[in-house]
Amino acid sequence: MFAAIWLLAAMMLDALTPKELTTVMIGIAIGPAIVITAVFYYLRCPRLDFAVMFAALWLISDIAIAFISPKQLPHFLIALGFVPALLIGIVLHWQRFQRRDEQLPQPSAKRS
Repeated sequence: MFAAIWLLAAMMLDALTPKELTTVMIGIAIGPAIVITAVFYYLRCPRLDFAVMFAALWLISDIAIAFISPKQLPHFLIALGFVPALLIGIVLHWQRFQRRDEQLPQPSAKRS
């Protein structure tokens, strides 16, 4: 499953990046992140920890691709690396606010 995801991600990123950056170069740059993700999936890492780890590895892979690229990457590709981390941060803060609302005492209705 992760080998298919790795190949698909490399081909998709190849279509979005400059022609000088090949699928093989992209595959090598994102390979370690895919392997680490597969290991944590196999170890049944908790869902929230897995999501945070995936977002961090995606950002590291984006930096690696920018580092090995012979030409400067388009700005939207750099921003694309931050999207998973941003989404995970939004979900974490949303959950924190939901728990805080549950813990606050609810005003009781006064009866006359």
